[in-house]
Amino acid sequence: MSKQQLYGAEAERMYVIDQLTIAEIASRLRANEKTIRSWKDAGDWEIKRGAYLKSKQSFHEELYEFGRLLLKKIREDMANNIPVDANRLYTLTRIIPQLIKVKDYEQIAKQRDNESGKEPGSADLVKTVEDALKQLS
Repeated sequence: MSKQQLYGAEAERMYVIDQLTIAEIASRLRANEKTIRSWKDAGDWEIKRGAYLKSKQSFHEELYEFGRLLLKKIREDMANNIPVDANRLYTLTRIIPQLIKVKDYEQIAKQRDNESGKEPGSADLVKTVEDALKQLS
């Protein structure tokens, strides 16, 4: 078996998904950087990496937007002294762990856009959930 047959798929995964550099991949697989680079060029890894990052970014944006809309509805209900729908609270508590993971994405987006606005944080989200739960009791 050739090195590419043995390590090619793993090297591609390291580059596309793990976002490792050619040097890091070569070191881990104990291969020559030139070899890894030729696999990268032949397999269009750069295009695959870009597509992977774009799909990941889109998912984060959609999840974050969904969480923001849900939180907005809960806040509106609380402000209008309307009992908060238990299903909304349940959904919010289920997505909180995912929203917290989005924090890394927010940092990247903030750097990319050079915005200096308030950084959304999980502390505000947790406080709103706690307030809504108190209202239910």
